[in-house]
Amino acid sequence: MQGKTCLVTGASSGIGAETALGLSRLGARVGLVGRDRERTEAAAAGIRAETGGQVDVFVADLSSQAEIRRLAAEMLGLYPRLDVLVNNAGAIFDKRTLTVDRRERTWALDHLAYVQLTLALLDRLKASAPARIVNLSSAAHTRGRIALDDLDAARSFGGMKTYSQAKLGNVLFTYALARRLAGSGVTVNAVHPGVVSSGFAMNTGGALGFLWSLIRPFLISTEDGARTSLHVATATELDGVTGRYFARSRETASSALSHDRDLQERVWAASLQQLGLADGTA
Repeated sequence: MQGKTCLVTGASSGIGAETALGLSRLGARVGLVGRDRERTEAAAAGIRAETGGQVDVFVADLSSQAEIRRLAAEMLGLYPRLDVLVNNAGAIFDKRTLTVDRRERTWALDHLAYVQLTLALLDRLKASAPARIVNLSSAAHTRGRIALDDLDAARSFGGMKTYSQAKLGNVLFTYALARRLAGSGVTVNAVHPGVVSSGFAMNTGGALGFLWSLIRPFLISTEDGARTSLHVATATELDGVTGRYFARSRETASSALSHDRDLQERVWAASLQQLGLADGTA
């Protein structure tokens, strides 16, 4: 990874911070994206202290479309190349809340942000090819269903239900994008990191937050949780491998529904419509 530049979202803690650390250990220049400047700066300082690598900090709330546009412009102004994009930021919420763009925030943060940021950086990734995009999904996608007529959960919201929909959206987006990137030198794959002992659900409150606090001591470490992301981002044997789903650093099968090409295209179109992107460009 010497001489390569990588961007990791949700990198102020947890899997994202471990992924960024792993990339820096391999010699890459790494950009950390976090919502909280103090925490993101602290994570960057820790990585620099351990690896001596070049680490940059970007601050943005990825549930906001305007913030993503600003982040992309800032990153493009700083980085002449981008070799790896890891869409890692995500959360689960106990209550339905709308973002500044009037979108349900699970769908906005866990799915639409992947789509918008990736498309905004796609030309830079293509110019840097061979390049890789890694989308953090979850095994929860297997329980997901896409409510195309209720993506913002106005009629039916449930913390895990809505999260599972977004994680299915990640896989559908990955497969639809892989087709569009064929021959470009840019690959895109989805990963399940495992059920990781992180701060993922600690701020949700309610039953979800309580359940997470109970099971958290029995989950895998953030270091173990980052292994699959790092493998898919860096392994030489995955050169040219695209449109796949990985768990435990091995290619595995995603849900049957995720392979529904018509659904992939319908979610692609609906996502662009929600983002105000008529033709897939940002």
